[in-house]
Amino acid sequence: MISIAFFNNKGGVGKTSLVYHCAWMLTGMGKRVLAVDLDPQSNLSIMALDVDRLEALWPDEEHPQTLYGAVAPLFGGTGDVSEAHIEPLTEGLGLLVGDLALSRIEDDLSTEWPRCLEGRERAFRVTTAFWRVLRNAAKRHRADLVLIDVGPNLGAINRAALVAASHVVVPVAPDLFSLQGLRNLGPMVGQWRKTWQAALPQASPAVGEMPQGDMRPCGYVLMQNAERLGRPTKASARWQERLAQGYRESVLGQWCLSEQPDPNQIQRIKHYRSLMPIAMEARKPMFALTSADGAIGAHQASVHQCRADFERLCGEIGRRVGCP
Repeated sequence: MISIAFFNNKGGVGKTSLVYHCAWMLTGMGKRVLAVDLDPQSNLSIMALDVDRLEALWPDEEHPQTLYGAVAPLFGGTGDVSEAHIEPLTEGLGLLVGDLALSRIEDDLSTEWPRCLEGRERAFRVTTAFWRVLRNAAKRHRADLVLIDVGPNLGAINRAALVAASHVVVPVAPDLFSLQGLRNLGPMVGQWRKTWQAALPQASPAVGEMPQGDMRPCGYVLMQNAERLGRPTKASARWQERLAQGYRESVLGQWCLSEQPDPNQIQRIKHYRSLMPIAMEARKPMFALTSADGAIGAHQASVHQCRADFERLCGEIGRRVGCP
């Protein structure tokens, strides 16, 4: 299972929008994609589904058709994880729906994590709960790629989500907060990977197949990039250089001279300010907007550029994860 977590502990960089657009673009490029909303804020689900459907998925009582519903028996002590409902968005694109109730299991995930090093069976079952749900859903969906949206923090839910990830893409914005986010994220992901790989030999055979927790860095995507006449502005270019250095040092642990162009930068994505509100209203990706949606005049040029940007981005992500 090729599973890609889009992760940065700094919010507001456009991470959820990136997952949403990549999921649609990769599906359009012929891949079967499973999008997974593991952010308790459920922004990916809100972006993908209308209010009526969300109300049906989030009733007043139990939520059996969300990701929380799939793991609730394990965390409630009444069983193990169950099959997750796959919400169809289009042919080839499915969604595992998020749920604010995921916040309820954060303490349990945090408590059981160090117990994996002691070889406790429940600790492994709890820590791998998301991975087992994702693997089962990916098999049923026949997914080529699983894209995971996580919240902007370094908490236990995200740690379990990254244990389920074979690869990690880091969205960043050209600002100081993203640079600080890289400095926090890099060492922490390295620590999670090291701890999990130390725990794996302690697992009982009764637990069954386990994720390797590779969390392989794919690179970073520069979001909200400011351009003038097709080139980054002076301020944006300055932050690009610092982010390139921050990614190399904090995420890859490399202290070396910079390369141009930066091989770790997967793609730059412009800030399509005027397109996003139209896309949200039409409930479709920005690059799929038509004149009937209100994308007229200069908007159409932006739609075409957006499509080209995401085609290059998704093609490069596919190449880096071995799914060209």
